Amino acid sequence: MSNTNNSKKVFDISRPTIKGPKVTNTKKPKKVIKSTKLKPHQHPFIIPVITFLVLFFISIVGFIMTNGQTIGPDDSHVVRISIEGESKTVPTRAKNVKDFLDRANIEINEGDVVEPELNSEINDDDFRVNVYKARPVTIIDGDNRTQTLSAAKTPRSVAQQAGIEVYPEDSVEVISPSQEILKDGVIGEKVVVDRATLAHLNLYGTQVSLRTRAKNVGELLKEKNINIGEGDTVQPNSDTPISADVQIFVTRVGTQLTTVEEEIAMPVETVEDPSLTFGAIAIRQKGSPGKKVVTYQIETQNGQEVSRKVIQEVVAVQPVKQIEARGKAYTVPDDKSSLLTAAGISLGDYPYVNHIISSESGWCATKWQGQVGYCPGYYSEIHSPSSGYGYGLCQATPAGKMASAGADWATNPVTQLRWCSGYAVGRYGSWEAAYNFWSANHWW
Repeated sequence: MSNTNNSKKVFDISRPTIKGPKVTNTKKPKKVIKSTKLKPHQHPFIIPVITFLVLFFISIVGFIMTNGQTIGPDDSHVVRISIEGESKTVPTRAKNVKDFLDRANIEINEGDVVEPELNSEINDDDFRVNVYKARPVTIIDGDNRTQTLSAAKTPRSVAQQAGIEVYPEDSVEVISPSQEILKDGVIGEKVVVDRATLAHLNLYGTQVSLRTRAKNVGELLKEKNINIGEGDTVQPNSDTPISADVQIFVTRVGTQLTTVEEEIAMPVETVEDPSLTFGAIAIRQKGSPGKKVVTYQIETQNGQEVSRKVIQEVVAVQPVKQIEARGKAYTVPDDKSSLLTAAGISLGDYPYVNHIISSESGWCATKWQGQVGYCPGYYSEIHSPSSGYGYGLCQATPAGKMASAGADWATNPVTQLRWCSGYAVGRYGSWEAAYNFWSANHWW
């Protein structure tokens, strides 16, 4: 028997005893990985990707909050701002002149003048805004002197801006700086107010207060076109000097008279100004209506009035002329000009058409009435075409009547312009007349 058969069997306890098929343990030792902090320069795409994702998320949220509405071409305009003659153009999304000045950090000081008015809507490109800086002015009103800063265009406006009440009969004149003015200790312009005299007239029993520059009673009667007829008496006599609060009587005996007060319409002077945007209005001098006292002689039959005749008409308060500057400058971009040409609209009508359409829709062919501040990218029937909501370039109401100009009326700006032109000429006679009506009423 060999030694192998007689020796004890030895088990290797370093390895497990497994019954069945032989299994090899293939588990590898773990590697220890050293943690390192990532640096942006080692991964140049991290920051752009994160930035893109953040901006994309913000845009999605904004899109949802605006109900999926996109910002259209009428949301931004180019404004030409002129300050004391120095001009520059500024793109803006401001809704009106005040909003624009605030966004542009343009300070408006006391006495400065802004044209057009601060609440004027910015609804077109190349919109003009003029700022005139105040200058030192001394207002001499009798024994009173008021020093102020003003950029007003007329001496009456300067006084009004300074809070000084002037009457239509008062003379208000501006005197430019001179050597004599410097002797008076006045720096800058001088505005002189020469007051009319307050008088009281009793005209056939009706008391009227008026202001006059006449020297005596006779001159006052002539100045006010008071005709002294047969049977009339005047007290005091015509040679009596006019003094403050003088009382004058004009009487007639034996005739039935009645006196009524009537308004005199405010006169308006219009000045065309190429420095203002077409359609913009700037008030250079505020006006006011006047007042007149009209005396009628009444004829009666059987106690009933059958006729009346004017025997006196006295202007108690003179009307004050209002001076308005109307803009004449306009620019129609090539894309809009091509639409106007395709619609058959004459070149001379471009400023009228541009002003109306810019005001009505901001040149947005897919805009419904009430959609403010954006232009929908496509036609959406949020209102019935037969409803009372305006739609399209000229806000046709109801929208469906534009179908008379073409089946593509809902989306084709040329078709809409053809209909608008027919409407303007058919209803008002011309685009100019339509513009005049729109300017007065802000609808058409």
